[in-house]
Amino acid sequence: MSTNPLAVIEAKDKRLYDSLTAAGKMTFEEGALSTKHKLLIAMALDAAHGAAAGVKSLAMQAIEAGATEEEIMETIRVACYVSGVGSVYTAAVGLKDVF
Repeated sequence: MSTNPLAVIEAKDKRLYDSLTAAGKMTFEEGALSTKHKLLIAMALDAAHGAAAGVKSLAMQAIEAGATEEEIMETIRVACYVSGVGSVYTAAVGLKDVF
């Protein structure tokens, strides 16, 4: 993503922005789950919630963290099974410029 989607929050409520940024860093740091796997989980959730831009951003981050195309597509299968075929359509929109 070329621009910060929370730029307006950062400009208008720096304290909230800093809180969200800190939570994000903590959430995606290496732990019992790898950063790659956490990004894939988040991508599946965005697909399930209809957030194509989030799918794109998270897929790109997951690839940077070592995810393969096969891992991304298996993640979309899980989203489809749990949340329905709409998640596949959302993922298709988000992934069209990734692969």
